Amino acid sequence: MKKLVLMLMLCAPMTMFAQKFGHLDSQALLQSLPEATAVQSKLEAKGKEYEKQLTDMQNELQRKAEEYDKTKSTMNATKQAETEKELQDMYTKIQQTAQDNQKAFTEEQQRELGPVLDKVRNAIAAVAKAGNYVYIMEKAAGQPLYINETLSKDVTAEVKAQLAKAK
Repeated sequence: MKKLVLMLMLCAPMTMFAQKFGHLDSQALLQSLPEATAVQSKLEAKGKEYEKQLTDMQNELQRKAEEYDKTKSTMNATKQAETEKELQDMYTKIQQTAQDNQKAFTEEQQRELGPVLDKVRNAIAAVAKAGNYVYIMEKAAGQPLYINETLSKDVTAEVKAQLAKAK
């Protein structure tokens, strides 16, 4: 009898405090959302626009630098200094434009993706709460080195279902 009571006392805490873990593939989840793919397409178009702007500026700088190299020998020192300063200013402007474009792209990315990511986070939280999960971890980002599939459930499909309900 003592052994039975002792066994129950040892096993009870393990079963009472059993924790549920889940994992999901957020990349696959985002790719399945039409609004996320629309945002991604919009961001890619904006990125190409910024890239074209920089390429045009670099081509203009290259053209002017080649022109300067050809006519440098016929220029007086003052004109050479002016042209070199102009080329340096163009180069500085290209660098500044690249930084400004990167900042603007990052801000637009946060503004556009923010609501989509909030929606996904809310769906994950709802699934976690409904399923009494202690943790839901990212599977695809390479963070967990090992996932025991018997102890951790893939909740990607449940989160997709929750997102479908939220529409």
